[in-house]
Amino acid sequence: MSAPAAPKLVGQGLDRIDGHAKVTGAARYTAEIPMPNAAYGVIVGAEIGNGTVTSIDVSHALRAGAVAVLTHENLPRVAAVPLLPSMFGQPAPGQTFFPMQDTTIHYFGQPIAVVVADTFEVAQQAARLVEATYDARPALVRLDDGRDEQYLPDSIFAGQIPASQSRGDFASASAAAVHTVDATFRFAANHHNPIECSVTAAMWNGDSVTVYDATQGIVASQLTIAAYLGISPSKVRVVTDYVGGGFGGKAMMWPHVTLAPLIARELGRPVRVILNREQMFYGTGLREEQEQRVTLVCDADGRFTGLRHHKLSVTSHFDDWAEPSLEVASKAYGIPHWEGQYRLIKGNTMTPTFMRGPGEASGMVALECAIDELAEQLGADPVELRLRNHAAVDPESGNPWSSDGYPECLRLAAERFGWDSRKQTGSHTDGNWLIGWGVGTAGYPVYEPGQPQRAHARLRSDGSLVVQTGTQEFGTGVATAMSQVACDAMGMPFDRIRFEIGNTDYPNVAATVGSIGASAVSSAVHNTCTQLLAQLIDIAVADIDSPLRGRTPDEIEGVEGVLRLIDDPSVHDAYADVLERNHLSDIETTGSWRPAAPSAPYGKMSFGAQFAEVAVDPELGLIRVRRMVGAFAPGRVLNAKLARSQVLGGMNWGLSQALMEASLPDPRDGRWANASLLEYLLPVNADAPEVDISFVAVDDTVVNPLGVKGIGELGMIGAAAAIVNAVHHATGRRFRDIPLRIEHLL
Repeated sequence: MSAPAAPKLVGQGLDRIDGHAKVTGAARYTAEIPMPNAAYGVIVGAEIGNGTVTSIDVSHALRAGAVAVLTHENLPRVAAVPLLPSMFGQPAPGQTFFPMQDTTIHYFGQPIAVVVADTFEVAQQAARLVEATYDARPALVRLDDGRDEQYLPDSIFAGQIPASQSRGDFASASAAAVHTVDATFRFAANHHNPIECSVTAAMWNGDSVTVYDATQGIVASQLTIAAYLGISPSKVRVVTDYVGGGFGGKAMMWPHVTLAPLIARELGRPVRVILNREQMFYGTGLREEQEQRVTLVCDADGRFTGLRHHKLSVTSHFDDWAEPSLEVASKAYGIPHWEGQYRLIKGNTMTPTFMRGPGEASGMVALECAIDELAEQLGADPVELRLRNHAAVDPESGNPWSSDGYPECLRLAAERFGWDSRKQTGSHTDGNWLIGWGVGTAGYPVYEPGQPQRAHARLRSDGSLVVQTGTQEFGTGVATAMSQVACDAMGMPFDRIRFEIGNTDYPNVAATVGSIGASAVSSAVHNTCTQLLAQLIDIAVADIDSPLRGRTPDEIEGVEGVLRLIDDPSVHDAYADVLERNHLSDIETTGSWRPAAPSAPYGKMSFGAQFAEVAVDPELGLIRVRRMVGAFAPGRVLNAKLARSQVLGGMNWGLSQALMEASLPDPRDGRWANASLLEYLLPVNADAPEVDISFVAVDDTVVNPLGVKGIGELGMIGAAAAIVNAVHHATGRRFRDIPLRIEHLL
């Protein structure tokens, strides 16, 4: 008789294995790693947004206790490193410009000096005493000030995406259209504000360096530091115990990541460089200010026939970077005729970078709001109109999706929200509040890393399992979810595994960016542990003293640390016994996973749907989000509790995007006028609405061994659009400036 199927850990909402360390304070973050004789480096930023440094006086800083002050006059030169996203497995600087190599100032806050002292407090005080003079020129920081200087680049996103794209014939589709929406949306610049500010520490031992970095990609940090310093990556070890939030701001390697080991080498002692909260606005990129014009056309039946989507945004003087806002919007519906264009303005700013849902979060706001306007013209239900236009194939390639789930998400979320009782036009009231309901849908591409993903597993003679891989814990619970994957693949009880991460001495995996972390790491871990189990089975069937002697491997399974016959579980052999009889202290393997060839005949996308209820006070201009409902189809969910947490954070960030977050530039000198958590608005617990989250199960046998598509970004996309559409439903007015502010409503 066959044994009952072993219970699977993958999918269960197990508690985080690092939870106790985090809530008790035992978890060590990069700024807390002890290093003997460590000095502290504090960055001094430029007080102009455009021009040159004419002089720097560091004498007062030295008298105040600084042990060294590094400027363009004495900082060693670094190699040039091309810009490339960190998921590609190569050096990944945040921008191609490296500061303190000459006197040129490109943006306010650009590092002009690093003050080093024996304590952080002395370094901070000494940094205030550095005096610089400048030859200042006007700084261009606002989109409206640079319209006359806009240009069409060849490509954006570090050369990965053409700036002009099209399919079909939009002009003909527009001429034949029965209904048209032509709308322009404005998005304020946004900055990352994780709880933990960025920090890097470095300690040399001969010609090798150990770097402690708050990063989303320890391998990307390793490769970038090595490239800048002109040394072999084998001479750079990067260690990350815990990261206090990243969200894209720690996905690329910014100047401080290299400055720490560079200065430590010069001084011959460990150095830790810490950014303060204000410097996070000048040191880790941003989501750029942008304008998107959407022209959506349809026929008399409400079928979308054409979409023109143009984006204008501010980039740096040295990189043609824009978040790819048009890519998912161009594929989310089966629109046959599409034209997209990215235009740029070179401004006095850092190079923009990844921020949660980079491009998708903004591009889908524009498209989903335009769809609602079209629904109003048609007199159609916004949910039904979206279902009517969803396509089961990728409109770009014509290939079917590797897995879908969009219709199921939209219908399930609508049902849980109670959408059927929504008034088609106009809102209802609750006292002085106007109540509105809105919908927005989500799509996110399934990105794949550019190199093989690897992991190492060792089964020890006591029956315990150690798995190692070069990823890092940056808040998502990767060690917990990957332990579940390893246990299922190896047939181990959960309490017999130790999952080791956070060190580039372990086999490489890609940076956890673009929602590829779960898929890349789980695929490597699954394949590695599957191979290790096969190795153990081979030993057992060849062992003259094993009850499994002579059996074929496909007759045997591993369950709870025991090999057993699938058809007769009474015939079994414990893992530890197999190793002991064969005089093995352990067995090990390093396995890998490589993404399928790009020519695979499938489109790859994750889908979701979001609904929001808002209350608007028309006299005070207040907007309150009362409840949100979301349903998502991210492929296999590795840990239900962790996945819900990711989506919950994303949905609340969508609220923040829609109603709060805006970095405001000062046109006089290019500084960010609200570079603090006092003035850069973020939601707090009192702003958080009731949230209902569901997952739609879809099997995907294409993307990777476990069918994991990722969920970190997906939970944010669609949320802001649902809120903006709900505000229109409440007020009867269309708002196209993001975030919506009190002054927009009054």
